[in-house]
Amino acid sequence: MILLVAVVAGFVAALIRSWVRHEKFMSLNIHGAWLVFAAFLPQYLAMSLQVTRERMPDSWMPYILVGSQLLLLVFVWLNRKQPGMWAMGVGLLMNFFVMILNHGFMPLSPETAQQLIEPGTQVSLTIGERVGFGKDILLTTAETKLWFLSDIFLLPKWTHYRAAFSAGDVLISVGAFLFLWSLGGPSQRKTTEEKNVKDL
Repeated sequence: MILLVAVVAGFVAALIRSWVRHEKFMSLNIHGAWLVFAAFLPQYLAMSLQVTRERMPDSWMPYILVGSQLLLLVFVWLNRKQPGMWAMGVGLLMNFFVMILNHGFMPLSPETAQQLIEPGTQVSLTIGERVGFGKDILLTTAETKLWFLSDIFLLPKWTHYRAAFSAGDVLISVGAFLFLWSLGGPSQRKTTEEKNVKDL
């Protein structure tokens, strides 16, 4: 959810920046874009598309989640010189490590899970099991390795949307925003440097 917000905000901010600076909206210059598609397609099939998610066993999820993180890390490395990629890479590594150490899932504490449930809704939660069709596994804080990197944050109540996210998710979102923001035009420093080179 926060990644989607960051992408939309970054794109809008880039458009505004381009309009204010009277710069052309820069075209995407990235390598290995297919890696992003390859990373998200299995997650979409396993968590979002009803036809497929109900048929995929939970035992497949750790491989899908960890594999997706690895593909995205390769994508970030190939584009490491682009704005925001280092923040995105650190965030991906944080999520990768906490998943690897916790059975291939993102840990979610019972206390946090309870806050995600709509008031008055009866939901059975079992420690050690996957939460719904998502990427989380229900673990107590004591059982969670690197618990501070797990899904411990919640969206504000005024958003009227219930979702938990990790510190890694925050960095990934910051990286995505910075990358999209950069498309609004070259930085003043870069423009000055290019002008100086031409003058020489």
